[in-house]
Amino acid sequence: MSKILILTGDGAETLEVFYPYHRLQEAGYEVHLGAPAKRTLQFVVHDFVDGFDTYTEKPGHVWPADVALADVDPADYAAIVIPGGRAPEYLRNNPDAKRIVRHFFEADAPVAATCHGPLLLAAAGVLEGRTSSAYPELAIDVETAGGVFEHGGGVVDGNLVTARAWPDNGTWMKAFLAVLDEAGVHPAAGAAAA
Repeated sequence: MSKILILTGDGAETLEVFYPYHRLQEAGYEVHLGAPAKRTLQFVVHDFVDGFDTYTEKPGHVWPADVALADVDPADYAAIVIPGGRAPEYLRNNPDAKRIVRHFFEADAPVAATCHGPLLLAAAGVLEGRTSSAYPELAIDVETAGGVFEHGGGVVDGNLVTARAWPDNGTWMKAFLAVLDEAGVHPAAGAAAA
């Protein structure tokens, strides 16, 4: 099986959706975007401005979701990716998003999450005893969920690969591709090579 699901929604960070989406396609995987509803999503761009204590947010690209989370059978996918941005803040309240995440942890299947993505992992109850990176201000969320926070760009703990934010995209996806390979999750025969 070579299908990978990206769990996302409105307010997701553009670079954290599109980099794994296109990198995994380039490697030969079939990639679907799953969201609360099958419709066009509005992503955002986060950046830093001198004098601000946190990031700023501007409208980013739009892209259609392939499938509504309620319609997702996680057994149809070999792995999941959870980008950051604001999307995980409301996805963590979505029972289907949590159902999907739990399936991958119960199956010990590959999971990648970055930035605010670990908020969904925490809400799904899968961080207990796990090491996870995240946007640094979320260290308390990882630890409150029973996890160990590691400030890194491609943190691997078994099936889980996490990162801090979009500047880590290269190390994050490099580590995730290695985890996919170790798990025996390979592109379909005849698909483009990495």
